[in-house]
Amino acid sequence: MADAERGGPVGPPRAGSRSGAALAALWLLAGLLAVRQAAAVLRLPAERRFTDFAAWTCGNGFPHVRGSLYGSLHDSGYGPGGFTGTPVAGLVLKPLAEAAGHGLGVVWTLGTLLLVVAVALVAARALPGGRTSGRMSAAAPVAVTLTVLSLPVRNTFTLGLGPTGVVPVLLVLLGCCLPRTARGPGRTTGLVPGVLVGVAAALQPAVLLFAPLLWLTGRRRAAIATGATFAVCTALAWAALPDDSWTYWVHHTAGAGLGERPDGPANQSLHGLLLRTGLRGPVEILLYGLSAALVVRTGLRRAARYARDGQPLLATAITGCVAVAVSPTAWQHQQLWILLAVAGRVGRRRADRLVWPVLVVLVMTLTSTVLVPPNPVLGPVGRNAPLLTALVAACAVPFLTRSSALWDRPVPTPVAQPQRDRFRRLPLLRFKRALNRPNVLLELMLIRVGYWAYSYVRAQAPDSRALAESHGRQILAIEEFLRLDVEHGVNHFVASVDWLADGMDYYYGTFHFLVPMSLLGYLYWRRPATYRWARTSLALATLVALAGFWLYPLAPPRLMPGLAFIDTANGPQDLSHPDFGALTELANQYAAMPSLHIGWSLWCGVVIAVAVVGPKVWTRWLGMLYPLMTFSVIVGTANHYVLDAVGGAVVVAAGFGIQYVLTGPGRVALAAIPGARKGSEDGVATEREPVRAMG
Repeated sequence: MADAERGGPVGPPRAGSRSGAALAALWLLAGLLAVRQAAAVLRLPAERRFTDFAAWTCGNGFPHVRGSLYGSLHDSGYGPGGFTGTPVAGLVLKPLAEAAGHGLGVVWTLGTLLLVVAVALVAARALPGGRTSGRMSAAAPVAVTLTVLSLPVRNTFTLGLGPTGVVPVLLVLLGCCLPRTARGPGRTTGLVPGVLVGVAAALQPAVLLFAPLLWLTGRRRAAIATGATFAVCTALAWAALPDDSWTYWVHHTAGAGLGERPDGPANQSLHGLLLRTGLRGPVEILLYGLSAALVVRTGLRRAARYARDGQPLLATAITGCVAVAVSPTAWQHQQLWILLAVAGRVGRRRADRLVWPVLVVLVMTLTSTVLVPPNPVLGPVGRNAPLLTALVAACAVPFLTRSSALWDRPVPTPVAQPQRDRFRRLPLLRFKRALNRPNVLLELMLIRVGYWAYSYVRAQAPDSRALAESHGRQILAIEEFLRLDVEHGVNHFVASVDWLADGMDYYYGTFHFLVPMSLLGYLYWRRPATYRWARTSLALATLVALAGFWLYPLAPPRLMPGLAFIDTANGPQDLSHPDFGALTELANQYAAMPSLHIGWSLWCGVVIAVAVVGPKVWTRWLGMLYPLMTFSVIVGTANHYVLDAVGGAVVVAAGFGIQYVLTGPGRVALAAIPGARKGSEDGVATEREPVRAMG
């Protein structure tokens, strides 16, 4: 108390101030992302903004609300990709389209933004323990951030489809998740959830699947109210728009024939998947019906189980995923249900708890080509990632129940205490270091996204030919002064020996990725603690290299005009219009400084020789020989200068140095590491470095 009166340091307030600052930062990030999304929509040209209003607008942008919802698509020439909502949604959108057409796009966008924020806040409150102030305050900004970043919401903003994309989700969350509407006393209160879900179903018919969920969880009055409300809304729309109602429900079979082609990748439903496999006719209909029935039965039983367990948000997410899968068409703006599945807890170990939410967030925020490489094997997985995620969430993922002993007490992560350094102020980040293997799926996801980000940033780096060639002349002048300009002679010697040139070209294109990935795999299996250190240092070195690509674009020797360098892989090139096959558009050819071929190979050599991966002398020599071989290859193929190799060595040293400053010595000295194979040095125990479990 004396310290408090004198204004001295007091522990709890300081911790509270740090948590308050973190919470403020989260809300600031959420607000910035929300404003950015709204601004991105408003900056679009008028013809690309609120494109779903095309059903009611003339060429001058003003509405003609007396026309047909669906017939006007063909009259105005829009065809596929136009309005796909129900007649009830049309009744809602028609008057709003007039407001949007008269220049109130800002109001419309902000209204959609408010709906999105409301969905996120209701979902955060529906989390187990979300009604407590601490949990709610932390979950709310995270929920807003993830919702705004999701592809369904971004698509909703562009199309102007708030009523058909976001409103059904909000109504179902209000009806199924909030305690006052879900379990309130009295007959009237018990009907409110059913009315809300029924209105949502009138906007998105697949939401009718929530009626069986309400019935299975003992809320039969609400289930009946859902069906009755849906019937009343649909009947009113039929009375007001008889032709459009016939078109939607009969001619297009509940809207299945509207919008884009149902066999296109935009349709993330079982029906769309079967059509994409080439099935047609009665066989496809039979398989679709059987698979949809199986998904409905399995998914609703699981949803009812988690609802009775006190996880209404997870039950809502599972039912929504069932609706996405079994609906004849599930366009992107209708897939927000999948994002709600992050509420489920999966995994026995604490280290595994992030795998499922990270997977869901990546699927719902990144495009298919970012998730997986667009090759014939993995490409179909990426193109159908939302559907596959919905299916596994609905039918397969073993979410924990609140009665499980692992709900609040997962298997802890073994950790070692921070290692002190000879320098008193190092390391800067003195946190406990995990010793076990990280989850392999989480690592693969992060590696894939990280490599895509690296490739994207490298491709976006400045690529002015004139600037890159001037930097090339600077490098050659410096090397000539230092008498290091050996590239021309080595390149011509290699090009004169066919087998040597072919071998070096193969080495350059293959070993750059094969060797580091193989070494990381070995470390993951045999040296878990060393793997974490090595992986982080490699990532830091690559980040430093990206700065070099941006700050110093450099033409490699093979792209320098008039110097007679020979491109051993691609042959002579028209430097104004070079052709390097698939890499012509994908890679920035002027990102030569620093050389990551040297950087990554030197990292491999250091890890092998210094981190005692190889217990034998010959393996250490082999590790150091690898960067020397890589150096001869990059010079012999005219892909890099000698100074590029120096730059590669600098960025690797920087990566290891940053790692050292932040976390201290890389190797966890003589710690007992669970999961290490017998006989590995990481598995030797000693009293000097106790292993503790991080709860």
